[in-house]
Amino acid sequence: MNNKYWIILLCFAVFFSCRKASETSEVQTEITEEASSSKVDEFADIQVLKYEIPGWDQLSLDDKKLVYYLTQAGLSGRDIIWDQNYKHNLDIRNALENIYTSFEGDKTSEEWQQFETYVKRVWFANGIHHHYSMDKMMPEFTQEYLQKLMEETETELDPEIVAVLFNDDDAKKVNLDESKGLLKGSATNFYGDDVTAEEVEAFYANMKQPNPDKPIAFGLNSKLVKENGKLVEKTWKLGGMYSDAIKEIIFWLEKAKSVAENDKQAKALDLLIQYYKTGDLITWDMYNVAWVEATEGEIDYINSFIEVYNDPLGYRGSYETIVEIKDFDMSAKMSVLENNVQWFEDNSTIMDEHKKDNVVGVSYKTVNVAGEAGDASPATPIGVNLPNSSWIRKEHGSKSVSLGNIIRAYENAGSSGRLEEFAHDSLEIALHKAYSGVADKLHTALHEVVGHASGQLNPGVGTTKETLKSYASTLEEGRADLVGLYFLMDKKLEEIGLTDNAEKLGMAAYDDYIRNGLMTQFVRIELGKDVEEAHMRNRYWVSAWVFEKGQEDNVIEKVNRDGKTYYDIKDYQKLRELFGQLLRETQRIKSEGDYEAAKNLVENYGVKIDHELHNEVLERNSKFASKPYSGFVNPVLVPETDESGNITDIKVTQPESFEEQMLSYSKNFGFLAK
Repeated sequence: MNNKYWIILLCFAVFFSCRKASETSEVQTEITEEASSSKVDEFADIQVLKYEIPGWDQLSLDDKKLVYYLTQAGLSGRDIIWDQNYKHNLDIRNALENIYTSFEGDKTSEEWQQFETYVKRVWFANGIHHHYSMDKMMPEFTQEYLQKLMEETETELDPEIVAVLFNDDDAKKVNLDESKGLLKGSATNFYGDDVTAEEVEAFYANMKQPNPDKPIAFGLNSKLVKENGKLVEKTWKLGGMYSDAIKEIIFWLEKAKSVAENDKQAKALDLLIQYYKTGDLITWDMYNVAWVEATEGEIDYINSFIEVYNDPLGYRGSYETIVEIKDFDMSAKMSVLENNVQWFEDNSTIMDEHKKDNVVGVSYKTVNVAGEAGDASPATPIGVNLPNSSWIRKEHGSKSVSLGNIIRAYENAGSSGRLEEFAHDSLEIALHKAYSGVADKLHTALHEVVGHASGQLNPGVGTTKETLKSYASTLEEGRADLVGLYFLMDKKLEEIGLTDNAEKLGMAAYDDYIRNGLMTQFVRIELGKDVEEAHMRNRYWVSAWVFEKGQEDNVIEKVNRDGKTYYDIKDYQKLRELFGQLLRETQRIKSEGDYEAAKNLVENYGVKIDHELHNEVLERNSKFASKPYSGFVNPVLVPETDESGNITDIKVTQPESFEEQMLSYSKNFGFLAK
């Protein structure tokens, strides 16, 4: 499966990658002047930052145009993610923004300030559900106050929708608790209200693959509803669902194709345009093959319905885009990984029958982001590994990129003191400060370049969304994490020049991972709640499994000192062996499609949090002022034209504020919010 855009470094710790959630790094322990100047806003549990675009002035005019057109294409689909996240989001956004811009009453009152905070939270999450916890965000102001604001600003919103903002309906965007119903308990707008998970699985089980050896991603670009009692797909394409936004996306992609850097890039863009026009999933695969093979040039991008984390059944892709400018200096330093990817596969702990004889086409680059939209903004990943199709990855390879300027912005926004609070001893702190910056980057690279490219399914085994179902995403992310963890302490990293001391690098990485997996990531979860987000689950079940299995040999000791809990790794080499054992089992589960084993692994080790420990972690964290989640405003690209309207240059500016950018986006790219 995927990989996704590594969801940003956790608030205090560390390496894990892929999908979706913006988080601050623990690497830096003092807030710098640069960090302070990069902050645009903060509210609730969020800080909003800005990022620069290094090397912009060195681009040719055509390259600047290409970046501009691609960012415009991405923003043109912004409304799609809002509608995908919840069926009433666009109406709610319209109402909230009308109040926000029209209200002329008392803006010093506590209630108005609570309203402003709520609006900003909704903007940040692309809807009324928290971008990370998936819980519905409850307003602190009253329903009566909202009604008053609506009356004073002549704002209309269906009373039933108003009620939903304050009641218990649609409480979870993505529910993974099967007892509550994977679809019934989820508010995402991927299925009709009367469609059940069992009906969805039966629907796709009855669909015949055109080529079983190259399975297409059924359901990736459609909503499944009932019409006259029969299930029908509403495809996201020109002339179909989301057509008004897709028309604009196509317009800008056509312009991008006209200034493509080379024929391969132009071919890929043309296939993406055809996919948007037709909705044909075979064309989508053709596009992905062409995109993977378009490796030359300075500009690259992600665009379309891609990651399936927001679908509890793992079929439907959320809309997202990232536009990237290559950082050739950093990419050259990291290319050594892609040159050695077969060595890592051959020396992995997974069973021989699960290893690939020839890992092809893995490319790893460091890039600088020039613009993001959809599910990648404002909360952004720090990296990307695509495509998600197993057969394309096996036959044609994949692209892995690290978002360099985003990572630097996160590092500069680090907070003081958390490391000292949760680390067991001074050696752990010293190792972190000396090696975690490099370990973070290498774990991310190993996760994406080696981890997601590693392993293969047994002949005849279906895709992971078919076999592992709701556990597919967290199992894949954990599997890729384990690949990275196992090799971070390998002398091979010294041999190929990526570290001066693999043992200390691995020690720092293991300390951070266990500390985060078993403690510090829980600051993001409300007391009493389960772990539900796929990446948080994978860090938890990996850490909890090795902790339990290593108890007999005292590999990791749970320490209570002065009423505070710490985890002290006693034997790093044995811990590495345990990571290797778990990697072997996780790959077996994926290769064989062993649903029960996947369920047992995740449910037994990755869901339930000890209440007493959770409460302790929250109390210890409460003394720190910095916000646990971060995201970004995007730079604004401003074309300069001559008298004939031809673009002569494109300048980079920064938005005046978070709210200014959000309102600008709604005004200029609100193609579905009528």
